[in-house]
Amino acid sequence: MSMDPIQKAAKTQLDNIEKNTGKKISEWISVVNKSGFSKHGELVKFLKEKHGFTHGNANLLVHVAKQSHAGAVDDTDELIDGQYQGKELLRSWYEMIMEKVRDFGEDITIAPKKAYISIRRKKQFAIIQPSTKERLDIGLNIKGVPPSGKLTASGTWNAMCTHRIKLEQENDINKDLLAWIKKAYDKAV
Repeated sequence: MSMDPIQKAAKTQLDNIEKNTGKKISEWISVVNKSGFSKHGELVKFLKEKHGFTHGNANLLVHVAKQSHAGAVDDTDELIDGQYQGKELLRSWYEMIMEKVRDFGEDITIAPKKAYISIRRKKQFAIIQPSTKERLDIGLNIKGVPPSGKLTASGTWNAMCTHRIKLEQENDINKDLLAWIKKAYDKAV
């Protein structure tokens, strides 16, 4: 069975971590699991500060260690279903957004994680996360764009995104939201 581009990129990244650190991924997983930290952000910070990891490598390794990456389950729909358990209204919002986003181009892939869905072109340009039962957060990578209106700086919410939009009602899914997502898509080349 051949790997999709995201799985292939993750495998290459993990191979490079082994090559560059001299430790096997299984050893790093042990380091992560014995660190005393449990939250994703804490673990990423730990790997960056104590072991000199880049953010991207630390993020991937934590996902692998905690089995929250797309390759952790055979059926990635399980990850998406799990995210929207008890949040069915937000699942319909996610579907509405993705229907429009897929029209941006044939080069879009989704990589579900345990807590959110990464939307990628050549690199991640957006994430969709059901943060509460009543709020869907959209994270975007659009460096150099000043926040305005519903588009705010991501801050500490998710270090993999520069901006965030909080959707709290269905009519927040509008042309402005789609324009911001399209801008992130266009920059992800």
